[in-house]
Amino acid sequence: MLERSIQSQISDALNARPDVRVFRNNVGSAYRGEYRIKFGLHAGSSDLIGWKSITVMPEMIGKKIAVFLSIEVKQPGKNADKRQTNWMHQVQNAGGIAGVARSVEESLQLIENVG
Repeated sequence: MLERSIQSQISDALNARPDVRVFRNNVGSAYRGEYRIKFGLHAGSSDLIGWKSITVMPEMIGKKIAVFLSIEVKQPGKNADKRQTNWMHQVQNAGGIAGVARSVEESLQLIENVG
């Protein structure tokens, strides 16, 4: 299955949940005449970014917060490169959710480990 098909399935499944919202993050550059235009968050940032809403426990005032979510979509058997792995580690170290998903099931496992 093509990566974009997997990505679309993951995006649809996650966005069907009331507690998750993800968006496509295209990263790259293009030329407009002599000007180079960069787009996307950062080189290595994940294919899907967004948040998972969680309810903070009573000892934390009981408010909901959005936890940053970053999913790198790969075909089965493929792995993240060094920049992508670094991005995911940075997100995780800051308290966000980040990882590689090769299927809807893997993406759901990633978000179930929080909140």
